[in-house]
Amino acid sequence: MISVSGKRWEQKKINQNLVDKLKQDFNFSDILSRLIISRKFDDDEIATINTDLDLNNIFLNNEDFNQSIKLVVNCINNNEKICILGDYDVDGSAATSLFVKFLESINHSFFYYIPDREKDGYGATKKLFQKLILEKPKLIIMVDCGSTSNEAINFLNENEIKSLIIDHHEINKPFPNANSIINPKQDNGYKEYDYLCATSLSYFFLDLLIKEIKSEINIADYLIYVLLATVCDVMPLRKLNRLIALNALKNFDITKNVPLNTLFELNDKKNKININDLGYLIGPILNAGGRLGKSQYATELLSSNNNQVAMNRSNHLIKLNNKRKEIETLMLNEIDFLKIEKENKEVIIYYNPNINEGLIGIIAARLKDYFNKPSIVITASNKLLKGSARSVYNYNIGRVIKNSLDKELIINGGGHNMAAGFTLNKVSLKSFENYILEDYSKSNAVNNNIFTYESEISSLAFNQDFYDDIKKLEPFGTGNLVPTFMLRDLRITKPIVLNNKHISTILRSKTGFSIKSIFFDYINTKIGEYLMSYKNNINVIGQINENIWNNKKTLQLTIRDLSLIHISEPTRPE
Repeated sequence: MISVSGKRWEQKKINQNLVDKLKQDFNFSDILSRLIISRKFDDDEIATINTDLDLNNIFLNNEDFNQSIKLVVNCINNNEKICILGDYDVDGSAATSLFVKFLESINHSFFYYIPDREKDGYGATKKLFQKLILEKPKLIIMVDCGSTSNEAINFLNENEIKSLIIDHHEINKPFPNANSIINPKQDNGYKEYDYLCATSLSYFFLDLLIKEIKSEINIADYLIYVLLATVCDVMPLRKLNRLIALNALKNFDITKNVPLNTLFELNDKKNKININDLGYLIGPILNAGGRLGKSQYATELLSSNNNQVAMNRSNHLIKLNNKRKEIETLMLNEIDFLKIEKENKEVIIYYNPNINEGLIGIIAARLKDYFNKPSIVITASNKLLKGSARSVYNYNIGRVIKNSLDKELIINGGGHNMAAGFTLNKVSLKSFENYILEDYSKSNAVNNNIFTYESEISSLAFNQDFYDDIKKLEPFGTGNLVPTFMLRDLRITKPIVLNNKHISTILRSKTGFSIKSIFFDYINTKIGEYLMSYKNNINVIGQINENIWNNKKTLQLTIRDLSLIHISEPTRPE
């Protein structure tokens, strides 16, 4: 079955014997058992479905953590000033905020710095450290950066300034000559946790440090920041991240967190905070500062308990995010999606010298979502080019960017599995593009344009009991996607455009059953065109969600794709 967007639909193949065993062992429903098997949940993950499990610190006896704790404890005991250097995205801001909370709680001398995307560039550089050492720190802690900063770390060593790197980006030998490095990708005994973001690593580090010095701060009060960073950095919500998510959402009282409560109030939100709030509301607002020249604002907000500061920074960030949306729409409207589709390259590499460099990452994310392919957006930056990449789940873009740096195709850069950034000379653009395309073709990544769904369901299954079973696998996100189902033979009725970008419609079955549905971001999509004008029946792939409006909950189908029913195609009864 080929959809209007050109994708071939396939139902996931599930071993029925495994499904039956799960049903018998745990008394799970058929659909819940199928979802568990298709996601390959391990025993620990299965245990979280019906049981509340505590989050324990799995780095208690880790050599890198212990060495790093000794480094910081020594600095604290000697009353030496500490500098926290964080990246300008949510992960860097959240990790920095955790350190701010801790250092303020023990009244230790410190300052933090979040680089300006345009003025300072990405991460820890010698040029940046030449400025920061004027504040006379004795220790610089780098969070969400530093793994490729060999020259910068050497500069600190020359100036007798100690350094600690807490990062999750790609790192290759020779490692930076820092006093201590916490990075699972060093392959130093905890590589299995390379799916943790920098805020997660910072949280576990601070938890151990707090216990070591017997501080009174309860770092668990800020576990929601770890989940926020995990979601915004597109880390998989599986294994330890799943446990972090469940504990953070269960225990968080937003009324006791001034920054997030302020953002909720300004956006008229009254619901209990959830994954979508973190990823689609709070995350973009916080990221707007780093994109549009106010990189410090997110950390200033997240680390503050002052109502006036929180209100001021929240309002500024919301305005910046609205401005970002306007610019983003203009940029997307300039892109020739049809041309890119016809070129049919396995990795999309889009160069436009006029794109605001603070938005290249989000444009890359939009292209990645639209084409379901790794996407790289490049723009001009003074005499150089700057690029940002977003990848699909089975292609490690951070590795490719690090290899490009090693091959001197780019000037600098770094990243992780799902996202990366870099700088290169314009004359190297074609060579860089050829290398990326060649690397993808040699990789095991396969982009065969197949849209897989969990199972086919009747419209009668669109009910609260069915949805409640699905919800047992929450929270959904990267690595644990919202389940997708196929429904046959539905008619489009009452399509309405919302906010000039979404389509709300009612899908009706032959028996008259109505399904409230929505399709997001319809502009430049064939799906949107058919939803607005097609009169015959269709087959639909979609996700069942709960829509909350005025404190009233209703089920809603989020349409992901649709196909036309041909005369020769048999339909199935309800």
